Amino acid sequence: MMKNIRQGKTVAVVQARLGSSRLPLKSLLCLRDLPVIDWVTRRLAQSRRLDRIMVAVPDTELDRVLLEHLRRRGVPCLAGPENDVLARFCLAAAATDAALVVRVCADNPLIWGEAVDRLLAHYERTACDYAYNHIPRQNLWPDGLGAEVLSRELLDELEARAKQPSQREHCLNYIWDNAAAFRISTFDPEESWLRRPDLRLDLDRPEDFRRLALLPLRPEMDARAIVDAVDGADAAVAAV
Repeated sequence: MMKNIRQGKTVAVVQARLGSSRLPLKSLLCLRDLPVIDWVTRRLAQSRRLDRIMVAVPDTELDRVLLEHLRRRGVPCLAGPENDVLARFCLAAAATDAALVVRVCADNPLIWGEAVDRLLAHYERTACDYAYNHIPRQNLWPDGLGAEVLSRELLDELEARAKQPSQREHCLNYIWDNAAAFRISTFDPEESWLRRPDLRLDLDRPEDFRRLALLPLRPEMDARAIVDAVDGADAAVAAV
């Protein structure tokens, strides 16, 4: 399919929930006295290319706690189907009149605004349908600094075509399940120190939280400072 970048907003839709089985309530767990979801929204706000940020949460009783937390902080948010995350993303895109949709997972508290900006620049100059730099898959990015991007048109197409439960719950799986039908693109970081596919900076399990919680992190840190903090902690452990 041909990419069509129409005039409109570039919106980051953050997928967040409290009902994770591997790490319950993780969006409200605190790293350095700040809830994880606040790390995500604050660090996304450092992007120069995003027009809006919208957090999309499940419409469950448990997740009302997260919804109210976001509202108290003035963060745009909405609730949608718990297991049909694709439908939830489409609701968020429609509510914000998005032309480009940047998918962000709330288990990436160290997401880097500059990585999002580089992703958007890559997408705009590349003849692709979908681009990503959030995982080291055919690229050299650390796991957890970047995001994924696609057009609103393609998102709406996925909404119409995706039928399998796994494609509804993991909202961009349809692209990967039918990779031959789409132009998928990624790229490497420019800096040698950032070419670290060995680094896992996401938050999925209790051991991930423990590892990140022990690092000397601050919400305003750039990627170089984060990499240095991780390497410094690893060196200290190795020296014991």
